[in-house]
Amino acid sequence: MKLKELINLSKKNLQQNKIKDSNIKIKLLIEHIFNIKKEQIILSYDNEIKKEKILEFNSLLDKLKNGVPIQYIINKQEFMGLHFYVNENVLIPQPDTETLVEEVIKYCNIIRKNNYETSSTNCKENNKKNYCKSKKIKILDLCTGSGIIGISLCKYLGNVETYASDINAKALDIARKNAEDNNVSIQFIHSDMFNNIQEKAFDIIVSNPPYIESGVIKKLSKEVQNEPKLALDGGRDGLRFYKIIAENAKEFLKQEGIIFLEIGYDQKEKVEKIFSNYNYYSNIKCIKDLSGNDRVIIIKK
Repeated sequence: MKLKELINLSKKNLQQNKIKDSNIKIKLLIEHIFNIKKEQIILSYDNEIKKEKILEFNSLLDKLKNGVPIQYIINKQEFMGLHFYVNENVLIPQPDTETLVEEVIKYCNIIRKNNYETSSTNCKENNKKNYCKSKKIKILDLCTGSGIIGISLCKYLGNVETYASDINAKALDIARKNAEDNNVSIQFIHSDMFNNIQEKAFDIIVSNPPYIESGVIKKLSKEVQNEPKLALDGGRDGLRFYKIIAENAKEFLKQEGIIFLEIGYDQKEKVEKIFSNYNYYSNIKCIKDLSGNDRVIIIKK
């Protein structure tokens, strides 16, 4: 069988099973199994495919038909221009979360600029030749999953001291692998939220916690239901973990430290209300994602 014939049969198969984005997923499978780059597929249409490779391709195609996400099949997903290993133990990184990471990066660049200007002035006043270097920004990434948030921040910010925690030990193993693959240093902690966090005085706490209502999960697409429920389920009202963060974060933040949280598109008012009930939080604001949906809540201690 030639590659073109295999592609046409596969497209028909997936379309009959109402699999979305079938063309994209087939190209990713071809790249994964046959080591043919997407841009080279047309040039390879007349390639004869060995029987064992066809069997391998079809076995993975069956997984797609059964709702297994393509990212779990090829064990790969891109996020913030970086490559991450993923499997069924972690959520698949989504573009919406890039808004969360970008907001943290913006904030860190602002405080670094302010610190640099202040320290440079102090150095000049003291007749020092070298400007004073800014201290490392200390970050806690709660519910890290595959590690995408903490790793991306380390990669793009550089001089940071990052801790990342998760209740799922298997997820932490994946996060450690991703940190090593992306050549960043992070201290990973096996912890149910703040329970095992020994460090204090963080400049930033950032999290994309589980925030889907328990009763809604079974109504989601088959692909999403194949992702780990532990990383999706935010309790009956979807707000369980925001309440935990609001109650405990003050003990782990520096004065004027900042919390960055991803939220569901319809949770803005509810999450803002949770934090406004505590008198030690202020300057609560919301940032929209590229689709115009409320996506990131920012809170100052």
